[in-house]
Amino acid sequence: MPPSARSRISRRGASMLARWTICGTLGCLAISLTYNWIAFRNFDDDALRQGLISAAVLPIILAGPLFFYLTLKMRELASANHQLAELASTDHLTKCLNRRALVAHVEKAMQHSGDAAQGALLMIDADHFKQINDTYGHDRGDVALVRIATVIRQCVRQGDLVGRVGGEEFAVMVRGVTAAEAVGIAHRIRRAVENMPIEMPCGTMHRLTISIGCAPFVGKTTFRAMFSTADHMLYEAKAAGRNRVAARMESEMKKAG
Repeated sequence: MPPSARSRISRRGASMLARWTICGTLGCLAISLTYNWIAFRNFDDDALRQGLISAAVLPIILAGPLFFYLTLKMRELASANHQLAELASTDHLTKCLNRRALVAHVEKAMQHSGDAAQGALLMIDADHFKQINDTYGHDRGDVALVRIATVIRQCVRQGDLVGRVGGEEFAVMVRGVTAAEAVGIAHRIRRAVENMPIEMPCGTMHRLTISIGCAPFVGKTTFRAMFSTADHMLYEAKAAGRNRVAARMESEMKKAG
């Protein structure tokens, strides 16, 4: 096996590769020995011995490398399929879930939780993002998006879902939190982005800010319903001056700046 192939196989993968190769070879060996013993058992001892030797040598020579090769190719195929699935569900720039994958994950989580579901959907939009692209170029805009995505992931838990749903818009589903806790998470994200400026080509530091719409939920709901509410709250946050969080709680809007 070439070094590049070996470097891609984990210890667990190497163990599985060895098991399949050994077990497959031993299986062929057992079948071959059994068949030759039945075929040559009525012959003299020399013929039987030669038959059994051939029955043992050939599977080792042929089956061992064949099982090794086939198992290796199956692992490479499984790895390629996994990478394709990841590419199909991931935004190439920010490495967040893309919109389609986020919706699918949220709907699946809601179906699994049923009436016991609780949490919030956060809609996050970069403030004055067009100015960054127009003033400093789209490459700086990409840097800004990557920075925002990184900060969001750092501020949420491992099981929370983070997706990029538009040009400079992100959505986060936080589960198992109250409305007040969700608003607190939103503020934590907002402050963290504000405190991590990016460097521009001229050497100056540009402060990023975001606006967040928060749609808490209790009980069964859909992504569309949460998205509609969170998007409306995001509009409220923008209209109120940006760099703030707006949330709908207990059927009333409560803005937190």
